[in-house]
Amino acid sequence: MSRASSAEGGSEPFFHFHCVSSLRKFDRVFVLKDKQNSNLVWFWCGLKFLKIIDTKSPVETPTQLLIRDIEENKFNPEVVEHIYEHNPILKYTQGPLYAPLLPFPYGSVEHTYHSGKGYGSVREEAVRIFNCLQQLESVREPVPIIQGVLQTCLDLRPLRDEVYCQLVKQTSYTPSPYTAAHLRYWQLLTCMSCTFLPGPTVLKYLRFHLKRIQSQSPESEMDNYASFISEALDKTKCRECVPSWEEIQMLMSRQEMLCTVHYPGPGSCQLYISSHTTANEVVRRMQEKLGLQDSKNTFALYEQNALWEQPVAGSALIADVLTRFKNITTKESESKSQWKLCFKLYCLLDADNISVDSIEYLFLFEQCHDMVVRGQLPACEEDLQALAALRLQCLMGDFSTHVPCPPLDELYPGRMLETQVLVSLSTPQAMPPCKGAAQGCPTMQRFPTGLLAGTLWSHTATVAHKQKVEQDIRLRSRLKEEAAAVMASILERWKGLAGYNRRDSMAAYLAIARQWSGFGCTLYEVDFYISSTGSFSQKLWLGVAATSVSLYKQGESEALESFPYGQICSYGVSDSNTFKITAGDRDLLFETNKLTEIMQLMNAYFNAIHRQRGKGEDPDITITESTEMSFRHLAPTPTPTLLELPSHPV
Repeated sequence: MSRASSAEGGSEPFFHFHCVSSLRKFDRVFVLKDKQNSNLVWFWCGLKFLKIIDTKSPVETPTQLLIRDIEENKFNPEVVEHIYEHNPILKYTQGPLYAPLLPFPYGSVEHTYHSGKGYGSVREEAVRIFNCLQQLESVREPVPIIQGVLQTCLDLRPLRDEVYCQLVKQTSYTPSPYTAAHLRYWQLLTCMSCTFLPGPTVLKYLRFHLKRIQSQSPESEMDNYASFISEALDKTKCRECVPSWEEIQMLMSRQEMLCTVHYPGPGSCQLYISSHTTANEVVRRMQEKLGLQDSKNTFALYEQNALWEQPVAGSALIADVLTRFKNITTKESESKSQWKLCFKLYCLLDADNISVDSIEYLFLFEQCHDMVVRGQLPACEEDLQALAALRLQCLMGDFSTHVPCPPLDELYPGRMLETQVLVSLSTPQAMPPCKGAAQGCPTMQRFPTGLLAGTLWSHTATVAHKQKVEQDIRLRSRLKEEAAAVMASILERWKGLAGYNRRDSMAAYLAIARQWSGFGCTLYEVDFYISSTGSFSQKLWLGVAATSVSLYKQGESEALESFPYGQICSYGVSDSNTFKITAGDRDLLFETNKLTEIMQLMNAYFNAIHRQRGKGEDPDITITESTEMSFRHLAPTPTPTLLELPSHPV
């Protein structure tokens, strides 16, 4: 930079340089100042030139060129062997890697932040990962390193091809190929192949490498891993989550995981799953295992805990769902945050022809009872107590003082109990009239804000707090009294059911439930509803059933409005929390946080209707030709899973 002086001795330099610190990779940045701006033109042109270079494709690396040579000569083994023998960059090394094997864009020197994790530049991360790979040979427990590499590659997509190439390098021409240390590379390659795929060029190179290893080392552990990886590459789609500790251990030994799937009632099944098993596959296997292949109703997998559930999308990977269960951290008690997979009825297309002796009838009974306990089956108090008594008879048999009863909240809707108590406590008490007000006493609002702070306001707040505490105590006391009274009434009804067997109790239970016209529908809470005709309501239920969509006031049995599917022209998501249905010339808008579930269920019912029509069956649903032509989703959804059907065969 000293050459910046003019040829004319003693004159000022063209540019003044000021060294400043930089956040980029370079150690220094020089800021140029000049008295004559015209002298900066040439330097500005140079900066432009550098910017053009920065946006150009990176220069090919030796590894990239060699991969191309191998692809072009893959049918000529002698040439391929010659390439490997004369290019150590393709072969195993115990030394460090100073630069990535593959090129990265020139602009990829910035640090990257992903989900709160700070990464270096992709070039730095590529070199760091190679060091991690080499540590696999000596560590006692490889799973943490494997998880870390997978997480980095899942976060930083450009690194995936690089790490695949690094693993191909470390599994080529290894001095001790059959040792446990060397097999760690194959185990990581196995986990990678079940988590995400490389790009097309690297995928071809990887497949060639696997075939080459199989031909060179038949009937070996490397051959077994190569065969497993080849099959995995045909099935793998990019995962949502990094495989769990358990899954990685299973992959390292090329085994399947054992998955527990619950179903309504106390039952469960155990199935072996791979990293590629989808919810649809599990549903089909559960139907076969439970003899439900010929059912006209459809089934789905649900992810649920004691407080919440939702259907699992049909294409979702069960391994991802199980990993998400392990990763969820909640502040709830352990029993309430225990997540599980449950196989349940999804679309109830034919509730009348289910055999009383079938397990499907048990599903119907258990899922109906879940609705009752959640307060989603409108019924009077007498019917609810009768249902609770029948539930006890079904579970416990004839009444006995020696058998402990389940808690009331497992038999009777807690919402109904609270409503009854609140109504009884809401009777207004007569308050003495304010004499001051009659005499024109000024109200508190006439005093400036804060004038009485610490005196009247603090006294009022203390009184209000004391009243609230007393109210809470009174409410809890009344709830206990009401619960005891309801339980006593249920027990009396239970005594009267002596002699009822399990089958009779279930049939009587469902007979009461079927009295509701919406029996069989799935209810979703709607915070807000408005119609183009001017109708407006808050806090409703949207019931999605086999033949129609209906609106109910919460707790009421009669539908406010009902729209048969034959009248629905279109439906879909209009924004992040609004669902829209067009029925005839009416537009209906619903504000709800259950958009995905409503969309999935309506999709499933419409598909079932079309499937039945294709088989020549009469589903008792009339769909006009105009409806079929205009059936569409109103707006593109923010994520593909929104339009995705849940886990049932369609």
